[in-house]
Amino acid sequence: MMQKFIDELRQKYIKDPPEGMTPKLVRSITDSDLLDMHYFLTEDDDLGDDEFEEGFYIEFF
Repeated sequence: MMQKFIDELRQKYIKDPPEGMTPKLVRSITDSDLLDMHYFLTEDDDLGDDEFEEGFYIEFF
């Protein structure tokens, strides 16, 4: 199950690599690095337009 998910992610990012990456680089990264990359690229996708993550924010005036 997990390997199928990893293979699907790899194909997704080979077809449309993130900014600064190439399909060749996506092919060569480890499964663990691929999962980390996916996490960081999608971690805020579940937030609505008017929601913020809890945490520390600096406001500039």
